[in-house]
Amino acid sequence: MKLQGSCHCLSVKFSLNSDQPYPFNRCYCSICRKTAGGGGFAINLGADFHTLKVQGEEFLSFYQAEIGVSSGARGSQSPARRHFCAKCGSALWLWDPRWPELVHPFASAIDTELPVPPVRSHMMLDCAPSWVQPEIREGDETFAGYPEESLAQWHRRNIPRA
Repeated sequence: MKLQGSCHCLSVKFSLNSDQPYPFNRCYCSICRKTAGGGGFAINLGADFHTLKVQGEEFLSFYQAEIGVSSGARGSQSPARRHFCAKCGSALWLWDPRWPELVHPFASAIDTELPVPPVRSHMMLDCAPSWVQPEIREGDETFAGYPEESLAQWHRRNIPRA
């Protein structure tokens, strides 16, 4: 599926192809919640990095999160790059050099109408603060940490191919 996306101020616009366009996976980790979250979670999609086309690259910046930060102690830097608009701060996509063929656009940055997932999953629930009340519906999957199943595997299991 061809996806179009942008930041809030429209300084950055992008397009890419996605075989995993269903926004099903809500992440409650502190990194997603603080850099891209709304409602205490963030949702990213799976796409082909080689199809990513960007207008407004001069307005892009990225953040590499620290992993394992606790009680003021510094952690190690993640190689994953969370791209955002330097003008308005909109979270756009995550790219990780460990999987260079993939890019993970944030569903919140996508302007194309996305398909409604048949079920959702909620991951990193052990990281959710007490004020976050996950809306877990019948059939939704829940994970205290990170699920073993990838975005692509979830799509193969839940979305029949025509």
